[in-house]
Parts: sequence; C-alpha cells; structure tokens
Amino acid sequence: MSKKLGFIGCGNMGKAMIHGVLASGKAQASDILASAKTESSREKNAAELGIRLTADNKSVAEFADILFLAVKPQYYEEVIAEIKDTVSDDEIIVSIAPGKSLSWFDEMFGRSLKVIRTMPNTPAMVGEGMMGVCANERVSQEELDTVLDLCSGFSKAEMIDEKLMDVVTAVSGSSPAYVFMFIEAMADAAVAGGMPRSQAYTFAAQAVLGSAKMVLETGKHPGELKDMVCSPAGTTIQAVRVLEEKGMRSSVFEAMMKCLDISRKM
Repeated sequence: MSKKLGFIGCGNMGKAMIHGVLASGKAQASDILASAKTESSREKNAAELGIRLTADNKSVAEFADILFLAVKPQYYEEVIAEIKDTVSDDEIIVSIAPGKSLSWFDEMFGRSLKVIRTMPNTPAMVGEGMMGVCANERVSQEELDTVLDLCSGFSKAEMIDEKLMDVVTAVSGSSPAYVFMFIEAMADAAVAGGMPRSQAYTFAAQAVLGSAKMVLETGKHPGELKDMVCSPAGTTIQAVRVLEEKGMRSSVFEAMMKCLDISRKM
C-alpha cells in the first residue's frame, strides 16, 4: 500500500517537492493532501498539481503517513502548536527548515516522534536539487529509505551527521543565489560586448551547467578542470588572474561562512 503524503505549505519548495514525486511516479495525486493559507493559492495549486488542498493543517496531519513541514522556519512553532495533538506516534515528520535541530522538535511536540531533517534547495524546482538528510533514532532504516526514495524524484540526497546540517545550508541551500549572481554578472558582460540579453543568459547559464556536470562526472579536481581551460598566455588565464586579484575566492568563502554563522544561530 502506498504511503499517504501530507504537505503543510505549498509554496515554491513544497510545490517543487510535490511535482517531483508525482512526475517520478513515486506517489499518485490521490495519495497527497496539502495545505495553503489563501483560497487563490489552493485553487492554483489544485489546478497545476491535480492534488487536493485544504486550509486546515490538522486535517493534513491526520491524513498523512509522512508529513512534510514545508513552511518557512519562522512559522514552524505556530504550525507545530496547531498539529502536535493530531500527529500520531507512527507518523514520520520531515522538516525542510534550517536551524531546527532534531532535539528542538522533541521540545516543540512535547514528545519524541519520528523526525527526519532535510535541507533541500531551489533547483529541486527543475528536478536538480541537492539535499542533506539526517534522522533521529526513532526512524527505522526502512522508513528512511522510503523518504529518500520519495525525495529522489526531485533531488539528489546524501545522509550527513546532524552537526553538518548548517554547512549544507551554506554550501547548497543558499548557494544557488550566489550562482545566479555569477550568471547575471557574466551575462551583463556579454551584453556589454554586444550580445542580446536573452542569448547572454543562455550562454552563461549553459556554461555553468556544463561546468558543474564536468565536476560531478569526471571526478577531476576543480583546479585541474580550471587548468584545462587556461592555455598558456591565453585569454582565460588573464580572466582568472582578474578574478583572483578582485578576491573572488575570499568573497565566496566569507559569504558562505556568514551564512553558516547565521544558520547556527537560528
């Protein structure tokens, strides 16, 4: 029998997760119930996803075998206070919030439940997400495998120690924003050189996509791959020199460390 999936929250990330499990055949629309605050959001998501939506978080918690808390972190306490007496001991809670530890959920629910922490990222919206995962001792290996299989519909996932979850927030959770800025900057330069903007975005974005794929599929060190592009006395090595002089490495490092610091304080 297939598991019933509940999603409290159906914003960008919740919608991406639902779309992924449906598109991959990991679940059927009839197996999913989601909640959304506004009527317009419920109508829009019902039409786009073909699932049932409600304004009642408690009904989602009561329906689900696996309950995804897909709201923003600042709403977690409010949502948990609303559903904590409805969630059963056999239900699996899946969090996507940074900074909310496994022990924090015990405190908020007032008892120890089956909780899995995840940190997805927005590329899940196009089926190319990256997700860190950890779970408490109440979650069995079979239950964990079930959730990982569901998530594989929209994201790659790796099990990590909980102490590294804040690092995941910095290295993959927030980093798409840095990459988008990099693509935008490259496109701006291409436009300055005379290329139409829409074409500039295509060239810049595809270059980033292809470069990332080379890192993942060749197994080569990023520095080695960089050297493959940098011909002696060529154009690329001169561009790399400018990036080094302008502090690209240190800026990225400092940005990620700032993100990590904030995440640890949440």
